[in-house]
Amino acid sequence: MNPSWYERTILPPVLDFACGLPMVSRQRQLVVPLAQGRVLEVGIGTGLNMRWYDKARVTHITGLDPALQLHALARERIAEAGLEVDLVAMSAETIPLPDASFDTVLITYTLCTIADPLAALREMRRVMAPGGRLLFCEHGRAPDESVRRWQDRLQPLWGKLAGGCHLGRDIPALLRQAGFRLRDLNTRYLPGPRPLSFNYWGEALLYYEA
Repeated sequence: MNPSWYERTILPPVLDFACGLPMVSRQRQLVVPLAQGRVLEVGIGTGLNMRWYDKARVTHITGLDPALQLHALARERIAEAGLEVDLVAMSAETIPLPDASFDTVLITYTLCTIADPLAALREMRRVMAPGGRLLFCEHGRAPDESVRRWQDRLQPLWGKLAGGCHLGRDIPALLRQAGFRLRDLNTRYLPGPRPLSFNYWGEALLYYEA
């Protein structure tokens, strides 16, 4: 389906602004510098993570995102960061890359908008090399019942306004269902409206790894 006028013109700068707010940038800084080796960034968007990569740790980055309208800004930020990045305009549910080809898979504020997050996570698992790591920073299902009720109430309108974003996805449950083991999981509310701001971040490994 072709993106609407709103999705092409209004949504990209709004999302870029919201996803680059200081409190969100601080969350990115908790995981992006940990990436190493061959990196697959799923949902590279406008390239907001580029400034946080540790050049001494990464050898190459592949950025995956179906939203072509975001790639021009991503290219600008890639150039500013001086990183080597290949952009792939594809959805994460079917990643067109070989098995076991990445040391790190990075997702930041990505799972909320993928239509089939479980299928996407299984694809990320497939392309991770033995000993690889999934680094994640996501918003999702809140621990407080009153906040969850608001997430459910807001979802129909929020999804339309925010490019299909889901407020209440259970990130740890999705990771475990896809075959990951959570080695590090942190949670907290960021400053702002609670239905929008509960964050999960950390590191996941394949279940069979020690």
